[in-house]
Amino acid sequence: MTAKAFVSGCAGPRLTAGETAFFTEEQPWGLILFRRNCESPDQVCELVDSFRSAVGRRDAPVLIDQEGGRVRRLQPPAWPDYPAGRVLGDIAAKDTARGRRAAWLHGRLIAADLAELGVTVDCLPVLDLIVPGASEAIGDRSFGSDPGLVATLGRAVADGLSAGGVCPVVKHMPGQGRATSDSHHDLPVVGADLDTLAESDFAPFLALADLPAAMTSHVVYSAVDPSHPATTSPIVIRDIIRERIGFDGLLMSDDVSMKALSGDYGERAAAIHDAGCDIVLHCNGRIEEMRAIADAAPRLAGRSGERADRLLGSIPPASPLDRHAARGEFIALTAGVGWTPQV
Repeated sequence: MTAKAFVSGCAGPRLTAGETAFFTEEQPWGLILFRRNCESPDQVCELVDSFRSAVGRRDAPVLIDQEGGRVRRLQPPAWPDYPAGRVLGDIAAKDTARGRRAAWLHGRLIAADLAELGVTVDCLPVLDLIVPGASEAIGDRSFGSDPGLVATLGRAVADGLSAGGVCPVVKHMPGQGRATSDSHHDLPVVGADLDTLAESDFAPFLALADLPAAMTSHVVYSAVDPSHPATTSPIVIRDIIRERIGFDGLLMSDDVSMKALSGDYGERAAAIHDAGCDIVLHCNGRIEEMRAIADAAPRLAGRSGERADRLLGSIPPASPLDRHAARGEFIALTAGVGWTPQV
């Protein structure tokens, strides 16, 4: 059965009977995991297998936000610790080669953790810039304020993930670093002019436009479309993401349950699809909301279906890795920059 154009969460560490029936009937393209879903490696493996069984054993992607720092769904002591992106940026600001190597190892080691669980997609790297005076919603999740450095480290992390058999997702396109409020709670409005955005915020995404997947930002860019956030803006998606940035990979929304968006869940999902997003992302695991998303979601077909197939085809077998040696090198490279790994 053809998958529908949405990704769903689930409520806990194991699928309920209702969730299993929902996934079997509605066929979401993928599943996204959060901290509430991740207790131990064996448990996550069982959860992933249960989801793929429910959707008929097709090659359904399983996603996670495993960035490091504040955004870690897999946490110590069950899984290794990783720093926020700013740590990698601080290293690279002093020694570009060292920072690039640390960023590659960051991605490669995270991929090794995920591959053991059957998780195939990581919503990383974060390509948003650090901008003085902006909301801390991005903050130290960013590699830094220099678009070139952000692009360099983003590429290294993405390459590390890919080398480990995990597909990267760049976020939050076309750039959320200037937002002065948190889209989890409010609708941010960025008033910078188009030239400024193109030279700074958009630049890392342009440099990585060849990657197979990206996540949108729930941010209004008033110089482009003052009436809609990027996620529901046909103008931003067509003129900026697809044309100016040149991204032709799979475009998924940020979480549809965030308060930056308005309308009921069916209306939100319909607006996202109508704007040109390929996939609606719903994360909180509330099944009545999931049903509304599913009712509004089309079957994956046409260009969206081609992009989804291309993403699945882009996930290579993992290259060999001596994890003990790689972890030791990573710890050495990140020493002395204000991060001490939890154990």
